[in-house]
Amino acid sequence: MLKPNFIFKCITDISSEFLHNNNIKGLLLDVDNTMSVAHGNKTLRSGLAEWLSDMKENGIELIVLSNAKTVRARRFGDSVRLSVVGLAAKPLPFGYLKAVKALKLKRREVAIVGDQIFTDVLGGKLAGVKTLLVTDITREEAFSFRVRRKIEDFLLKRWKYER
Repeated sequence: MLKPNFIFKCITDISSEFLHNNNIKGLLLDVDNTMSVAHGNKTLRSGLAEWLSDMKENGIELIVLSNAKTVRARRFGDSVRLSVVGLAAKPLPFGYLKAVKALKLKRREVAIVGDQIFTDVLGGKLAGVKTLLVTDITREEAFSFRVRRKIEDFLLKRWKYER
């Protein structure tokens, strides 16, 4: 339930060719530490704008899925010209299902891209979508994040994946 379907170093390593080969037609995109450089930061990951453009040009449907307050999530979505499902309550499946419905795709045709096993991957599994885990850009300093990251690192080593 926690093991991601695929792991990538960063979001920009996910190619449209890979998505087409795995029958993924739409992506639910996490914001913090996946598309932006840190939790709560608006600075985009290097190469993200070009990657988003490439995805759109290759017919991949995109939507932002974030636990952030709707206003903050919408501001970010507007900055990258994507629709948003904010206050998603990840890992609960409701936000995922709302986002899948907005994409007008079947769950088996959709994947979540995120940096956390206990929110993005678990929620994706509960919602019945594929899961693409990416390495976090920066390590958060809050105690709860540090604890979760230690557990995630342990699991990844056990599954023989490196972060």
